[in-house]
Formats: sequence, structure tokens, C-alpha cells
Amino acid sequence: MTALRPDLATISEWIEPGSRVLDLGCGDGTLLEHLGRTRGVSGYGIEIDDESVARCIERGVNVIQRDLDAGLADFDDDAFDYVVMTQTLQAVRYPHRLLAEMMRVGRQGIVTFPNFGHWRVRAQLALRGRMPVTGALPAQWYETANIHLCTVRDFEALCRERGWAILQRAMVDTRHRERPWMRLLPNLLGEIALYRVRRDGGG
Repeated sequence: MTALRPDLATISEWIEPGSRVLDLGCGDGTLLEHLGRTRGVSGYGIEIDDESVARCIERGVNVIQRDLDAGLADFDDDAFDYVVMTQTLQAVRYPHRLLAEMMRVGRQGIVTFPNFGHWRVRAQLALRGRMPVTGALPAQWYETANIHLCTVRDFEALCRERGWAILQRAMVDTRHRERPWMRLLPNLLGEIALYRVRRDGGG
């Protein structure tokens, strides 16, 4: 059995055993399968890609095929303990609306995204005047799925504006490794950001 990717392992540690989880853009269902097997978690994944949906079914993961830009109107308020969205926020059409929906249907939200404030991104823009291509952002501007990139500061500002409390934050590199210096200067040195958030006053 292959080891769980380090960023998914961090997310797994943030989720209480026995919880109900909704995984937005769940890919091949790796995280949900792991959570179900090791932590007794139940829930659903939402995925649009045909091959990924087929892999989820093979793994025994409950999956709904849907475009996340259609929203989460089918789910009740507080239907899940956690709503997870890994490396998908930057690819949806209205990220602020989807985040609001996450915080409506889940008691807590877990979000990861590439940090556009990383020094390599800044250097390529400043020195070359071109859209950056990095380990966290590997595609050229004309073929990337990303349409709304943000920095750590942007995301935290949005959380403050919307009244979402940041419970935990982790920064990793493109190999999903945590380094001490990323804690000191997360917006400059972190390549991928991981956040656990909840509505203020939420449980």
C-alpha cells in the first residue's frame, strides 16, 4: 500500500475520527478512502472528471459527478463536520461563493491552494515580466486550469472579511514537505497553503 501524500496526511490528522466529510474535487478518492479506512469517516466526494469518478467507485468511495461551479444547494446547512477542497479553489469560477457554501454545509472547512505570493512567483514577474511557471504552478498561462490565483495574505483577508476563524495553517513545498522557515514567512516561502477554518462562533 502506498503512503498517503504528505499534505493529505496533514489534512487527515485535522479531521476527527467518525466525522462526516464532503470532499470537493475529490479526484480519485484517495483521501476519502484513507479517512474511511483509518478514521471511520463517512461522506461523499464531488468530482467532474469521468476517469476520477470511475476510480472513486473502484475504491468504494461515494462520489457525485458534478461541476463545483453549480454550487452546493442540494446539501443542508451543517450537513457535514468538514468540507475539504484540495488544490481546487483556484480553478473554480467564483471561489468566494464556493467558500461561503463550504462554510454553510460544513462546521469546518479545509482548503489548500498554490500560494501566488511565493518568492519564485514574485521573481519571475518582477525580473522577466512573464506569468510564472513553478513547481506549484507548472502550466503555461494559456493552458492552466487556474483562473483565480491568490496569496496567503489574500486568503486570510477574505477570512477576516467573512468572519471565518483560522484554526490551523500549514505551509508546504511542492513535495508537500513542511520546513521551519515557511512558518516564519509563509506568504514569501510557502509554495502550497493548507488551512482549517470555521465560521466564528461555530463548534
